[in-house]
Amino acid sequence: MADSTRKEDFANDLLPDTESLEEMHHVNNPVLDLPRIEKQYLAKVQGYIQERNSFFFTDGRSKVEVKVFSEEIIRIRLAPEGVFLEDFSYAVSFKEEVFVNCEVTEDEAYFRVKTSAVTCSIKKDNFFISFSEEDDTVLNSDHAAMHWEENVDYGGYYVYCSKEAKSDEVFYGLGDKASNLNLRGRRVKNWNSDTYSYAFNQDPLYKTIPFYIGVTEGKAYGIFFDNTFKTYFDFASEHPNQTSFWSEGGELKYYYIHGPQMMDVVKRYHSLTGTHYMPPMWAIGYHQCRWSYYPENKVRETAYEFRKREIPCDAIYLDIDYMDGYRCFTWNKRYFPDPKKMIADLNANGFKTVVMIDPGIKVDENYWVFKQGQENNYFCRRGDDYFMEGFVWPGRCQFPDYTNPEVRTWWGTLYKGLVDDGVAGFWNDMNEPAVFGRGTFPDDVRHQFEGHRGSHRKAHNIYGMQMVRATYDGLKKLYKNKRPFTITRAAYAGTQRYSSVWTGDNIATWEHLRIGTLQLQRLSVSGLSFCGTDIGGFTGEPDGELYTRWMQFGVFSPFMRVHSAGDTRDREPWSFGPDWEQICKKFIELRYKLLPYIYTCFWMQHRYGEPILRPISLLEQHIAKNLQREEEFTFGHQLLVSPVLHPGQLNKVVYLPEGSWYYYFDHTPYAGGQEHTIDTPMDEMPFFVRGGSIIPEFPVMQFTGERKIESLKMTFYFAEGQHESHLYSDHGETFAYEQGVYVEKNFIAESTQNTVQIVQGEQGLYTPYYSDFNLYLVGLPFDMKQVIVDGMKVNVSKDEDGLSFIKLERDFKKVIIQ
Repeated sequence: MADSTRKEDFANDLLPDTESLEEMHHVNNPVLDLPRIEKQYLAKVQGYIQERNSFFFTDGRSKVEVKVFSEEIIRIRLAPEGVFLEDFSYAVSFKEEVFVNCEVTEDEAYFRVKTSAVTCSIKKDNFFISFSEEDDTVLNSDHAAMHWEENVDYGGYYVYCSKEAKSDEVFYGLGDKASNLNLRGRRVKNWNSDTYSYAFNQDPLYKTIPFYIGVTEGKAYGIFFDNTFKTYFDFASEHPNQTSFWSEGGELKYYYIHGPQMMDVVKRYHSLTGTHYMPPMWAIGYHQCRWSYYPENKVRETAYEFRKREIPCDAIYLDIDYMDGYRCFTWNKRYFPDPKKMIADLNANGFKTVVMIDPGIKVDENYWVFKQGQENNYFCRRGDDYFMEGFVWPGRCQFPDYTNPEVRTWWGTLYKGLVDDGVAGFWNDMNEPAVFGRGTFPDDVRHQFEGHRGSHRKAHNIYGMQMVRATYDGLKKLYKNKRPFTITRAAYAGTQRYSSVWTGDNIATWEHLRIGTLQLQRLSVSGLSFCGTDIGGFTGEPDGELYTRWMQFGVFSPFMRVHSAGDTRDREPWSFGPDWEQICKKFIELRYKLLPYIYTCFWMQHRYGEPILRPISLLEQHIAKNLQREEEFTFGHQLLVSPVLHPGQLNKVVYLPEGSWYYYFDHTPYAGGQEHTIDTPMDEMPFFVRGGSIIPEFPVMQFTGERKIESLKMTFYFAEGQHESHLYSDHGETFAYEQGVYVEKNFIAESTQNTVQIVQGEQGLYTPYYSDFNLYLVGLPFDMKQVIVDGMKVNVSKDEDGLSFIKLERDFKKVIIQ
């Protein structure tokens, strides 16, 4: 849901919204009547001092801190006048300072800060900084010394960093940008914005993730520019040999993150900003949403239809119309006279209830939330000390300052009534923050910012993040040992510690289906793996084909939710007729079959920082052509999909990475490292399993946890060599996994042309609910003569389709197939 006002109304910055600060300050500005301001650059290095892992270099006036966070992560900070701001970040969760073995060397031209993996070189005569590998290969280097301009209107500085862009270099990341994966040639802006019905290449959007990955000569590095002000990135757009990033305030503070593999960069970025917490199992099922399902009989009717038609579904959402006059934390008793009973009835039938909460609190002296906020001074104020007020859905509203920890604690307590009513999940929307007519808050709104006080220019991009942080922290207390489920529209780097995300108010077009596939891949490598789109499009009218193809893609979105505006046609899986319904049902059932694999992918994200969706560029950065591929991606390590993105498409060319692959629907083998033309009938989409994988599957259930599973299906897809697979299990809804109450099984399969050996290992304290496996065997190149399990010969069975399988005890140690 979004403000339906025109995009042109969303621009009310005090500074002109130019695409380049060079344009703003290299001419007299008729709007502000500012004098020309010259950039100031670092001069020659005069020396340095060391404090533990930090090295402070100076040119006599300014200072630059080079801080070693790990063997592969080095942070750079600039203090133009030699005085650093207090070291603070909402994004970075890496708190403990650890000793890293590093040294400084000096010669006539350079100071060099060295770890075992990276060398940071500071050129003495011009303060240029570069980063190189052990073999002295330079991956990232300054094009100009860091520089700044005084901000005569607000105080502080505009800060700039310009880097060399090598001729072969490509760039990825930056969150939900609606553009091609490779950002080279683009200039973008980070300023969280409510962008209803956005277009391809429209910028900015809802999220600010100032982290990008560069790849040159097959090697990768990352830059994380941790600055919450309005920031800009130019990827060889203005100058083909330069990439730059700059900000309208705050510190020039960035982290260089070494690879050389893109996967290494992403994992190390997660070591700084955190990973997703494990979601409750139901949160990765299929979710149904609309603006809005009301009154109560409409909600019950929707739930009834799912169960009658036997289409799996785990959650139904209530948008703003469930509230009393759009007042957050209230119920419209005309539409929902007994919400507690309704929610209990839905829960008894396997449906969780998720409701919307916005930041705008209606100005109403009889409204308890407003009264508490007023009495405790929890709402944002303008520079002249009047309360910040703006119009959103309830009308005239005031807005909590979530950068104040006391306000966040209060906000978390407000959910108690809804939690007591049985609400299982919460959706924070309109938190860019969006305000009707003016777009967002004026720049002079003040924020507490954890004691680091500042204006809205500083707090804007983290407002939504801190709102959902308050929501998550409050729910964690209210649910006690149960995991909350939260979703947010606006985000900053590190939001993954508190919430899932979706891509906002998209359109029911084939172009937006393609945009969604790009956005989710980009979000996943930018730290926000628990992401999804509004399946079928939020606004506009899809036909059955577009809706169904989007549903197929949605199966492989970490967050799977259909959502639409109230002035569009219905978007339930049966809304387009029985033929489309059957295909949608087939694919939603596929999602539920794959839940143990999907849940394991979430564990690999949480525990090891691995992105869930992986572009081909991340998998095979050593192949130059693959750096431009966009339509194929893997879900985890072992499943690859290539969504159908055009109407009436009968086939498509699909690239399969190196190795061997099997078409999921009929087990046809395909060679990797090349393109294949794959048929795309409506009831299928290109979906492949990596050879050597062991893929776990549930039986189809109408909702997660519908019944206990005694025997788990596992399918082994043959490939020569050694391959590793994982299976993660825990309670599915508690935080006991944080105390080791989980089980992570790993399966090592070693295969030749005449034998397969599978060895199982595990860690963790949890005992799974299933007692045995049915291990199915696909693609064996030999006729089985015998199977030995833990030293004993066992029988081989066949299912109704003639596929061979072996019955195994859950804790077997070794299987030998000959």
